[in-house]
Amino acid sequence: MSIQEKYDSFVEYTRELSALDAAESLLAWDQQTYMPPMGAESKSRQLATLSGIHHDMLVSDTMKRHLDELANGDLDKLGEDARVNVREMKRAYDHASRVPTKLVRDIARAQSLGMEAWAEAREKSDYKIFAPWLEKLLKLKCEQADAIGYEESRYDALHDEFEMGSTAKRITSVFAKLRDELVPLVDRIVNSDVAKAQKIPARDYPRAKQEALGRELLTAIGFDWKAGRIDVSAHPFCTGNLHDVRLTTRYNEKDLTQALFGLMHEGGHGLYEQGFDPAHQGTPRAQAVSLGIHESQSLMWENIVGRDRGFWKFAYPKLQKHFAPTFDSVSPEEWYKEINKVERSFIRVEADEVTYCLHVILRFELEVEMIEGRLPVKDIPEAWNAKMKDFLGITPKNDAEGCLQDIHWSHGIFGYFPTYALGYLYSAQFYNQAKKDLPGVEDDYAKGEFGRLLGWLRKNIHQRGMTYAPHDLVKVVTGEELDTKYLIDYLTKKYTPIYEL
Repeated sequence: MSIQEKYDSFVEYTRELSALDAAESLLAWDQQTYMPPMGAESKSRQLATLSGIHHDMLVSDTMKRHLDELANGDLDKLGEDARVNVREMKRAYDHASRVPTKLVRDIARAQSLGMEAWAEAREKSDYKIFAPWLEKLLKLKCEQADAIGYEESRYDALHDEFEMGSTAKRITSVFAKLRDELVPLVDRIVNSDVAKAQKIPARDYPRAKQEALGRELLTAIGFDWKAGRIDVSAHPFCTGNLHDVRLTTRYNEKDLTQALFGLMHEGGHGLYEQGFDPAHQGTPRAQAVSLGIHESQSLMWENIVGRDRGFWKFAYPKLQKHFAPTFDSVSPEEWYKEINKVERSFIRVEADEVTYCLHVILRFELEVEMIEGRLPVKDIPEAWNAKMKDFLGITPKNDAEGCLQDIHWSHGIFGYFPTYALGYLYSAQFYNQAKKDLPGVEDDYAKGEFGRLLGWLRKNIHQRGMTYAPHDLVKVVTGEELDTKYLIDYLTKKYTPIYEL
């Protein structure tokens, strides 16, 4: 059998694994959107079964044989794409083969039931309902980390699943620098005369009109509705790949920005998923390299583009049309300042650009303490509130706006949170480079033209899939290592004139 034939057989097996993963994602999407309340138990068994099958196939003798044959063959004849696919599947195999199938099934089942407990606890704002499940999930994930192995911190084994090559030590250093810049910037803004004078009147925003506006704006930036859809969930998310991308949001008829920018955010994720090369579907070459890079795409469209003056020169007439006559007496400049309001707030997904990363750093620091055994589950609400006070100067009134607001821990997802802030750092640095490569690109937005920016992202980030590790991709695209200065410069230049600092 030739090296090409061996590789083709390997790719077919890899695509079978990808199909199983897609089925798991679809079940999870159903659980958060349309599943009836009594379906949780059966859904947990379905997810656990598929997760176990996927794991068994990934660590099977068949996969080992494929990898061994390709490692012993002349893989260079097949080119870079083949090297990337073999390298990343070998990495996944090495990672998964250390974790027993029973543990994989136990985690999947606990994730499904833990999410249901979290939903009840959040609704009732009662952490004690969720705490036993968090204890169980934390124990299982620590077992997983120990099985995988690590050099410095148990946290690294879990975080590497989402941001390959990153470590708690490296993140701690980057985040400390970012926090030291952000905390005084927030103080200057919220204590400014402009901030003290801000009074935004309450308005009514019917859900149907929000949906219509959201779809129109996502269409404008390039989301393909033949390959995607929107639904509603308790916690907004994006799932799927290439030709089947599912977005969700949640609506608040007293707050337009929640769903509007939530959709721009998830739409950014969706554009990334729709932007891979279809020729490589089902392989690492058509998958996101990391959650941080994924988040860079959502934050770019939600904030850097979506809250830009030029964007709203194009979008404001559409806003007025959908909500007439609500905005007849509101100027575009007033709206621009309203959507760029900075304030100390409790909910991460609704936080403004300047305070957002502080919410993420808080969660990262707590996670590291939890995983390393320094923070007992029972003490999490108190620790959460203390850090919220230190970072943002406010204290949550209840568990729902405190430690129960995010769904991630109910899924057993530890090591994920830092990717949100890393994504913001990547986003600012990528966007800075895009402006250099695309002179006048920001002038395009006022005309409703976003193709040049999307094309740049397709070429430089989306279609490269997992070719480069995240830190290498930053260097390839921008010529530099990741640097906090680009995000700080962006925020400072934007908000200094808005708040007359």
